[in-house]
Amino acid sequence: MVNYITESYKELKNHVTWPTWAEAQKLTVVVAVFSIVLALAVWGVDTVFSKMVGLYFDWIKS
Repeated sequence: MVNYITESYKELKNHVTWPTWAEAQKLTVVVAVFSIVLALAVWGVDTVFSKMVGLYFDWIKS
């Protein structure tokens, strides 16, 4: 386990290219916008299905 942690640390230190601060900020905005859009899409689908199920059960009761 110690060997794994040591090798992982070396890999991160020597072989990973980290983004610049400006690039990290841009990517954060992209992720935030995508998350909001996806959340709105899921909310929309959930609302439509909820209304459809409600209408179905109202139809069954009649």
